[in-house]
Amino acid sequence: QQRHEVEWDQSLVDTVCSPHKVPLSTLPEIRSSSEVYAICTKAGTGIQALDGVPVACILGDQHAALVGQAAFDSGEAKNTYGTGMFLMMNTGTKLVPSSHGLLTTIAYQLDDTVYYALEGSVSHSGSTIQWLRDQLQIISKAPESEALAAKHEHNDGLYFVPAFAGLFAPHWRSDARACIVGMTASHDKGHVCRAALEAACYQCKEVFDAIFADSKVQLKSLKVDGGGTNNKLMMQFQADMIEVPVVKPKVM
Repeated sequence: QQRHEVEWDQSLVDTVCSPHKVPLSTLPEIRSSSEVYAICTKAGTGIQALDGVPVACILGDQHAALVGQAAFDSGEAKNTYGTGMFLMMNTGTKLVPSSHGLLTTIAYQLDDTVYYALEGSVSHSGSTIQWLRDQLQIISKAPESEALAAKHEHNDGLYFVPAFAGLFAPHWRSDARACIVGMTASHDKGHVCRAALEAACYQCKEVFDAIFADSKVQLKSLKVDGGGTNNKLMMQFQADMIEVPVVKPKVM
């Protein structure tokens, strides 16, 4: 069994850094996610209030969201609904190599214990609604998409594939292009809005299906953040699609 040292990979350093004459010794020391790394000083920051304050946490972007959502157990996951979507599921202390188009990443490290995650990204979610507003001009404000979509109980066979920049995880098809299919003369802009909202949920389900195929870890709950979570119709449809509770924090 391969042992994971949680150190810089020499072959990666050779490939990425060596052509630029950047030696391994110049890269930052790898530390855990929660420990005291340094103490701020007024001289260093120029701010009196920070004098003596410890710097005691290092987490970046989506990993910070996973921890901020308290997704500490294997099978707990988070999804950020922004212009795109960024999904991550905790796989516990087990590193799971992906064969289904996902990224394997270190989620965080506490003391000497390293926790891993599987991650997938989707290029268009909220930006699809922006496209309806700015390009098609069938809505004037993003929240209108929910009101229009709610006029219909289902999409009446109309589906939206928002591959404006290709398809990201788990397909990775840069040649894919967006399309709306199944349209008939009976469809209206409410159906288009509903299909656009549902598309984000279908893409989310695809990523979590891929995560399960890789890890065999069952999704327990989905903790959500980002502007898209204000859309109650989409959050309910998301819960219906993945068949687990969708949990939105009271304060974001």
